Amino acid sequence: MTENDSTADREQYGTGGEHYEAVVVGAGPGGAAAAATLARNGVETLVLERGTEAGSKNVSGGLLYAEESAPYTIDELFPDFREQAAERPVTEYYIHNVAGDTVETFDITDLHEHDTEWCDAVLRRRMDSWLEARVHEMTRQTGGGVLTDVRVNGLLWEHGRVVGVTCDELGPITADLIVAADGVNSELAREAGLMDWDEPDEWFQGVKAVVDMEPDAIDERFDVGPETGAAHLFSGDLFEGVRGGGFLYTNEDSLSIGTVFHLDSLAAEEAEPHELLDALLTHPLLGQWLGDEYHEREYAAKLVPDSKKVASTSPHRDRLVLVGDAGGQMQAQGPIIKGMNHAVTAGALAAEAFVEARSRGDPHSAGERYEQRLRDEGVMKKLRPPGYQAVSAIGEHDAVADLTDRILESPIGRAGVRALGGQLERLYSSPTLSMLVPDTKTPYVTLPTVIAEELGDPVRTRNGIEPPDLATRIGDLTYDTDVGNPHIELLDNSYAASGTAVTACPVSAEDFGGGCYRTEEVKTNGSTERVVSLDTQPCVECGTCAIVADTDWEHPRGGKGVEFREG
Repeated sequence: MTENDSTADREQYGTGGEHYEAVVVGAGPGGAAAAATLARNGVETLVLERGTEAGSKNVSGGLLYAEESAPYTIDELFPDFREQAAERPVTEYYIHNVAGDTVETFDITDLHEHDTEWCDAVLRRRMDSWLEARVHEMTRQTGGGVLTDVRVNGLLWEHGRVVGVTCDELGPITADLIVAADGVNSELAREAGLMDWDEPDEWFQGVKAVVDMEPDAIDERFDVGPETGAAHLFSGDLFEGVRGGGFLYTNEDSLSIGTVFHLDSLAAEEAEPHELLDALLTHPLLGQWLGDEYHEREYAAKLVPDSKKVASTSPHRDRLVLVGDAGGQMQAQGPIIKGMNHAVTAGALAAEAFVEARSRGDPHSAGERYEQRLRDEGVMKKLRPPGYQAVSAIGEHDAVADLTDRILESPIGRAGVRALGGQLERLYSSPTLSMLVPDTKTPYVTLPTVIAEELGDPVRTRNGIEPPDLATRIGDLTYDTDVGNPHIELLDNSYAASGTAVTACPVSAEDFGGGCYRTEEVKTNGSTERVVSLDTQPCVECGTCAIVADTDWEHPRGGKGVEFREG
């Protein structure tokens, strides 16, 4: 939608006291699925998007799955989606176990294809802006539309119940249904008491570079064709012992290369996200793909919910329902990460629930109906696998995890790895086992390192690339700073309370003065104190510091802050 369209619509809707049957907050895949389903059923629907365009605030790895068992897929809701909004189909899937320069590669395409109708690589700016245009056209036909540059800053309450939303740029809006599809940093979910940011071990942090590469070069270097593509994962000892790993996905004319780590491990190890990404980019294994020329289009980061721990089992309150990351609906199925597909399913199910509730004369019962649909369709079992709950109670106990690692690293454990040999590849491809992977160093660091040491071969390729430094990466991003209205307030600037943000923030680092967070020595009353200072200008709005530091965190006003061109 153009700026003129947005302005005209805002004049049409007015600046206060408006009512719509449904308000959808966020125009990503979950919000788009909800809005499209509502509009197809004749529901007057207003979509509010805080970015200058849908996708300008969004980042994903990203692979979008269409599961055979899912009641909704995005190409069913938007028939031209794959041809017009996606990148390459991902038809090959590998995981590389790394120990130094030694690598053992497993083909886990069977796991990737389990319950998969198709899977495409996507870039969020292209995908979400395409969805926005279709949703705007559909919702206009039922008396609504899409408004960009609007930040929904809170819920509207009446007699202790949620009845609408409030915005920075508009007056209050009431609705019979409010769909919070506003991402992992959802202020609506937190205000409603449905999500919190208390525990770092409930979240992942992803950091990503979009790297230029000509389509012919992708075809040749990855041995794929124009209508095929590959995904590569990386685990082992190349990430300083942090629990997590790396990924590489082939797009049409670029690569998405990134890392995803458990936030508590990242914080505990005081590892710096940009350096962990560089460890992947400069590994000899990537030399066969990156070649001698290297150009990053964009550096980005986001927080990711671990659905096994935070997916809301009852994602609604009064007229409010949560879909996608706002409800913690991101599934880590071993090495396979699925999030956007669940957002699509949840958005459509929430809309379907409202349509049924309205037809029965009880529109405000949509939340309970939505919760029931998530259970009936098997979504909650995917997000919170019962088997994982049982295994984690034992396997994630510190003593058990330490013992497991010691056994694996012992001569007996190494002999077992050698004896299993090729059977390990089949075990890695087991859908059942992938749902049971414990959240310890064993699957991310210890086991892949031992596999590489015992079964792998040295990498012979040369990798001579030099990734941009952090200052260059920050400088290449696009910002519209909200002067005089910082969206983060540092409540306790002591290093004890907020120092973790200096290393965990993806645009900050020790001994670097150009990021969001930095440390300073302050002398007061003859003593020296180590404190943390904050500058929100280069913020990528990932939300990491809201969890690891003592801050008051909210989104910038509509259209302000960082703007991602790739996402």
